[in-house]
Amino acid sequence: MKSTEYLKELQSKSVEELTEELVSAKKELFNLRFQNATNQLKNTARITEVKKNIARIQTVISSRKDA
Repeated sequence: MKSTEYLKELQSKSVEELTEELVSAKKELFNLRFQNATNQLKNTARITEVKKNIARIQTVISSRKDA
């Protein structure tokens, strides 16, 4: 999914849904890091992608709180 599509999808969600998605993304990042440390991860670019998605979610949440 392109980042612009993902951003539009995030902006259509409520703060509660965004918070749930943030928690699941952080869990996924933890699991990816654990797999990377044990040399089980084949696609290491996924770590960067998940980090960027976490930042996008946090940005949308903070913009909602400011408004």
